[in-house]
Amino acid sequence: MKENPILDRSIEFALEVIKLYQWLVNEKREYVMSKQLLRSGTSIGANLKEANMSISRKEFIAKAQIALKEASESEYWLELLLRSGYISESQSLMSEIRTIIRILSAIVIKAKENLKQGT
Repeated sequence: MKENPILDRSIEFALEVIKLYQWLVNEKREYVMSKQLLRSGTSIGANLKEANMSISRKEFIAKAQIALKEASESEYWLELLLRSGYISESQSLMSEIRTIIRILSAIVIKAKENLKQGT
């Protein structure tokens, strides 16, 4: 199977989100924001997997855009957890999610350009 760095990166991010979720629930007794982060943070890779199995370019773009939206939502929940004091900067995963957002944004933009050009 073909190597897919953004999918691999999203899986690693999801695994870190799962660990953070478990810590937030067990140590901080935080259930609402952590559950939202768990949902959005693990959804990125799921949508990328679907995008890779798309039957059309338009479907690929739609799934990649959903992955980007989930990444953006994850950034929001991380920001709230950070600002509310539930996590520290070193726990925030903020750098990684921002990198994922940049990569996904570039993928979506390029895919849209290719669709317009018919390539």
